[in-house]
Amino acid sequence: MSLAVLASGSGTLLDAMATAGLPISLVMTDRHCPVEAVAARHGIECQVIERTEFGEAFDRDAFTDEVVTRLRLAGIELVAMAGWGTILGKGAFEAFPGRIINTHPALLPSFPGWHGVRDALAYGVKVTGCTVHLATEKVDDGPILAQEAVPVLEADDEATLHERIKSVERRLYVDTIREFMEREEIS
Repeated sequence: MSLAVLASGSGTLLDAMATAGLPISLVMTDRHCPVEAVAARHGIECQVIERTEFGEAFDRDAFTDEVVTRLRLAGIELVAMAGWGTILGKGAFEAFPGRIINTHPALLPSFPGWHGVRDALAYGVKVTGCTVHLATEKVDDGPILAQEAVPVLEADDEATLHERIKSVERRLYVDTIREFMEREEIS
């Protein structure tokens, strides 16, 4: 099963996935960022579809169509989002039904959205964690594939808690993707 990773940040999840030996065929990013260097270090093709518009003029459907076209040209069967910054339109989920996986730094359905760690701290929870789920058109709302709890320590701030969540997330995401791929290969 051919795997693409969509990432927009530091590339720590991508690095964990590649180091663990997941068969990544393509990396895609929506901006120039450290992900490009991580992909190059692992010898994985990286394509940039640079998003230059962030206001009302942004054409989400056209952007999504470009992403889907490139994924299809590469023969991709499974997509893993790893800190991907652009919400994709309906076309992505129609092109890859049940085949787009995402990770989120909170125990969904609690604290969806871009600031899950900050929101969990502000709410005062004693336990948070990370969730791996199938992505859908609604952000952080798809079926849950795996979750793992992370305690909130008294001295935690957003950075320290997020780093502890990320250390769990890197392992859980890799394991969940591997299990998903093995299960799909058998079916």
